[in-house]
Amino acid sequence: MTRPRGASAALGRDASRYLLPDEEAVVNQRRHWAVLVRPGVRGVPVLVVGVWLLQVDPGNRFSTVLGLLVALGALGYLGFAVAEWWIRHFLVTRRRVLLTSGVVVRKVAVMPLRRITDLTYQETLVGQLLGYGGFRFESAGQDQALSQITYLPDAKTIYDRISGLLFPSDGARRGGEDEDGSPDPAPAPAPRPRGGDGRHSTGPIPGFRSRYPRTR
Repeated sequence: MTRPRGASAALGRDASRYLLPDEEAVVNQRRHWAVLVRPGVRGVPVLVVGVWLLQVDPGNRFSTVLGLLVALGALGYLGFAVAEWWIRHFLVTRRRVLLTSGVVVRKVAVMPLRRITDLTYQETLVGQLLGYGGFRFESAGQDQALSQITYLPDAKTIYDRISGLLFPSDGARRGGEDEDGSPDPAPAPAPRPRGGDGRHSTGPIPGFRSRYPRTR
């Protein structure tokens, strides 16, 4: 069976450790590579300047040290941006929405699905051309870290999956689970029939013989 376009990538160890033992990620996605364009526009020119300082006058100690510092700073900035892109995961299970972030200090924002009151799908003109979009979540006691998720690749497919979890079909609702994914409660046992005088109607006890004849 082939995986449909926009399906989630394999869940890495870094993201899987934030899921409960009985949870399965319905959506597991990093942000689109377009999120690296802005750091690249800022960092690459600085890196070029640093390399140029290293080569303009190799015998000049000041320009060499300055070029080395500038180049290392630009490489560190670019490396930090790539690491943040790699670590940041958007996860959706049948119970929760999770967003992991942070290179030095790890942060995991969590929102239960049952608290989401509105879901807005956003796709800019550039996003339509490059294939990414975003969402805006609204809920009671809104968590700002999860209020808006941007740069999600193939966001329309992810939107359809989240909508299917928030608004399941009637057939799925009859399958034994309620809106938050927990099984429906078992029906209460039917009351036992009573006799006309209000007493329970019981059968004869095996091995016991009554002194009084049983009336019909």
